[in-house]
Amino acid sequence: MNGLALQERPSASASWRIALPHTAAAVPVARALVRTALAEVPHGADSDTAELLTAELVANAVEHTAGSAPIELVVELRPSGCQVEVHDPDPAPPRDLTRPAVAAPDPWQEHGRGLLLIRALSSSCGHRPTDSGKAVWFRLATVPPQRRPR
Repeated sequence: MNGLALQERPSASASWRIALPHTAAAVPVARALVRTALAEVPHGADSDTAELLTAELVANAVEHTAGSAPIELVVELRPSGCQVEVHDPDPAPPRDLTRPAVAAPDPWQEHGRGLLLIRALSSSCGHRPTDSGKAVWFRLATVPPQRRPR
């Protein structure tokens, strides 16, 4: 094998599920859970990107759904990467998550960049109905060891 060792992808799958308050306080808690989940299991998904996109999903769920019902964060680690879902009680699909933007949003505008970031930085994203509302999700692929930040 010419002295090259093949590094296997992580074979362990693990998942975490937590109810979060329907307040802005949910955002740092969600980021910390994702950071901890990716650190607990030897994994190759980019933690910084996972935290950023999770924060966007949770902030959108808090901002765009009415009521005080908790939202739920689901983090699933797979050999191919990770999937993060945020469940909220509103069945209406998020605008502009899976379809391309007609015009690029104004970078100085306060709202509207979160879903653009999710579309741009995830390997895939989408939404699906649930019994109690909807789940909005993204996936990040495993980053090869030679391309991971140190």
